[in-house]
Amino acid sequence: MRRAIELAARGLGSTSPNPVVGCVVTDAGGHVVGEGWHQRAGGPHAEVHALRAAGAAARGGTAYVTLEPCNHTGRTGPCAQALVDAGVTRVLYAVPDPTPQAGGGSATLREAGITAESGLLADEAEDGNAAWLTSVRLGRPHVLWKYAATLDGRVAAADGTSRWISSAESRADVHRLRAEVDAVLVGAGTLRADDPHLAVRGPAAQALAGRPLRVVLDTHARIRPGARVLDDAAPTLLAVGEDADTRHLPGVDVVRLPGDAHGLSVEALLAELYRRGTRSVLLEGGPTLAGAFVAAGAVDKVVGYLAPVLLGAGPSALADAGVATLTDALRLRITDTTRIGTDIRVTAVPEAVPTAPKEH
Repeated sequence: MRRAIELAARGLGSTSPNPVVGCVVTDAGGHVVGEGWHQRAGGPHAEVHALRAAGAAARGGTAYVTLEPCNHTGRTGPCAQALVDAGVTRVLYAVPDPTPQAGGGSATLREAGITAESGLLADEAEDGNAAWLTSVRLGRPHVLWKYAATLDGRVAAADGTSRWISSAESRADVHRLRAEVDAVLVGAGTLRADDPHLAVRGPAAQALAGRPLRVVLDTHARIRPGARVLDDAAPTLLAVGEDADTRHLPGVDVVRLPGDAHGLSVEALLAELYRRGTRSVLLEGGPTLAGAFVAAGAVDKVVGYLAPVLLGAGPSALADAGVATLTDALRLRITDTTRIGTDIRVTAVPEAVPTAPKEH
């Protein structure tokens, strides 16, 4: 199953709005005879790839799958039936499929006399498929907040300079994160300060075909027409207030959103992105935007790159997030710490599970 989880990760960034899934098939003697993963939306599922590799050796064997085999016919056939037809006698899957249209594959397997069991390495499989599972359960995209800061928590010096706090290795790792999501999001402050491009650079760029979507929150539409984020390297969505004047931005994809106490409504933005098929968002904005997302309960994962630097002054990583007292703090559970160049990358998730957003 751990190998199946590793295989599933190869599909990150290319399967949305579908999940990432990995599958390993062993023969009757327990030897691995087939492996596969879901490579792209609309293409064969992981089980099909693995069964094709296994061929006749799958008969009497076991399939290890990170997600319950699907039970419906969409652009591809039902994987549960493919496993039945292949003659496997046992299927172990990590996470049940929560979607009503695709779930129930385990029942189909059992009706065919196949042993079907769930829960093996469920936590690891859930983490690897967090974006899709969040979108299904909450009806909004999964949000990963990324930031780089000094050890004393500053994201820029007192004069506003911030290039470069993190190491070159950390910056390259951010491009990996971008390549794995559907959208990258910044606010007007970051746009004015850095004029970011937000496109992916490096080995993954060529395979992305103009992804991910670049999203800019700019309440008053003060973005200049020549901003780098408006080039044709990838599509861009400009989110503005309901009364913003966008006549100086002909041809730009604009969505108008209502406001709230922290600026543009985070819930309305996520609802619009979900409607457009976005299932995962990388939040790269500054402290103000991050604070708005934390206040809205819309941060599902945090990745912080901590550099061995001290500034003593300058903006902190997180601005007002609606936390007035320590008891209201967003408590996180650290899931990983890794040395990246000269920095430490810390990954954490909220201890409390976020709830579904309000209807709009």
